Amino acid sequence: MESIFKEGFRILPGFLDADAQAAMLRDVRGIVRAAPLFHPVTPRGKQMSVRMSAAGQYGWVTDRRGYRYERRHPEGGAWPPIPDSILAVWQAVSGVDRAPQCCLVNFYGEGARMGLHQDKDEADFTMPVVSISLGDDGLFRMGREARGGKTSSVWLHSGDVVVMAGEARLKHHGVDRIRFGTSTLLPQGGRINLTLRVVD
Repeated sequence: MESIFKEGFRILPGFLDADAQAAMLRDVRGIVRAAPLFHPVTPRGKQMSVRMSAAGQYGWVTDRRGYRYERRHPEGGAWPPIPDSILAVWQAVSGVDRAPQCCLVNFYGEGARMGLHQDKDEADFTMPVVSISLGDDGLFRMGREARGGKTSSVWLHSGDVVVMAGEARLKHHGVDRIRFGTSTLLPQGGRINLTLRVVD
């Protein structure tokens, strides 16, 4: 499959076909049954517009105590294992031997967004972050390592995969908006973003 490179981000359009997306969605629903979606709160007390869950050894959380990885869901209980369907994407595109320790699940309902940020709570920045899109289109914005300056954007569709490695690993990125109702994968609409990371 042909890769597209934008600002150092490797984009793999249509990496997952319709059947693979449907199978992965079933696995994501299993994650959420074991570890329900929750609304994170930033250290400043602002509720994020996305809802989150996770699978693997760690989940990423934020609250008044700050941004960090935790081994347990905020409401108690260990995170469920990362499903094989999701691990297979990592194995195919990451280019590294280590397995991911966290699969962060972000659910974007209508009007949800994610401001520009860096993924920098991990111990080893030589390890990539792999992002999988399911459901409605999302406008993915890519910036620079330093905050501010020029950015560029691309619409991500259901089944697209993005690899953040090398020069892109610590670049700012975010989701400006979703085009609600552009995919039939989620019957009630919305976008799921799965990000795979090595934590320690």
